[in-house]
Amino acid sequence: MEDIKSTQVRLSINISSFKYPDGTQALSDMAVDVSHGEFVGILGSNGSGKTTLLNIMDGLIKNFEGNVYLDNADIRRLSPKDIYKKVGLVFQNPDNQLFASTVFEDVAFGPLNMGFSEEDVERKVTGALRDVDMNGYEKKSIHNLSFGQKKRVCIAGLLAMGHEILLLDEPTAGLDPMGEYRMMNLLTRLNKENGVTIVMATHSVDLVPLFLDRLYILSRGRIVRGGIPEDVFKAPEEMSNVKLRLPQIAELIYRLKHEDKMPFEKIPLTIGEARREIIKVAKERR
Repeated sequence: MEDIKSTQVRLSINISSFKYPDGTQALSDMAVDVSHGEFVGILGSNGSGKTTLLNIMDGLIKNFEGNVYLDNADIRRLSPKDIYKKVGLVFQNPDNQLFASTVFEDVAFGPLNMGFSEEDVERKVTGALRDVDMNGYEKKSIHNLSFGQKKRVCIAGLLAMGHEILLLDEPTAGLDPMGEYRMMNLLTRLNKENGVTIVMATHSVDLVPLFLDRLYILSRGRIVRGGIPEDVFKAPEEMSNVKLRLPQIAELIYRLKHEDKMPFEKIPLTIGEARREIIKVAKERR
């Protein structure tokens, strides 16, 4: 059976130009397709245009030159309700998104405004909180949650509305290392087990190779490279040109290969891959 990820494009973005009100060129010459069930990353330094691109994908910005299609429909011709039935955006700062007193009230707001019955709302809220490992927090005050818990509640609010596509702006920003991995494991589970299509804007190069199916590098409003992480991360010089770096493990092996002439066949992106490459080289040198 052919992989559905390669056959059903959910979001198709072709932007020739978008400028901010002051005339600054924000995005240009951009083509990105997001297929059903993909976990896609938009990697770029601060100011590269990541948030602007997500806002366009979510239908919040419409005055761009080009086309954006959601399930083959022009997103500029869709009503906000039609968009929000399928797509949801999680802001970088959850405090800009949460507004209710309790977790239940916040997650229930969307389904209630979509006209679901109280019974359906309760079922959807319970299921969404379970999906983000926040079940049991229904009566908890929003103000008493940790930063990471607030981000999870934001995601639950979108899942409760039935969103099939999540757009996340720096979902690991402000989290400690354990919080980062918990968040990424949560998103991976939603993607792999629940079939949620995810587009994540980030500048965290060390997390990218572990979780993403496909990656686009954004620099000064342009996509400069795209593909699977193994193809995108090539050399530190190329990454520094766009104000990024290789994942730390890849940087180490790259330098061992090119500066110390160790015969690595490829540049691994994860600790597991690096371990296998090092063992292989060590055995060959015995």
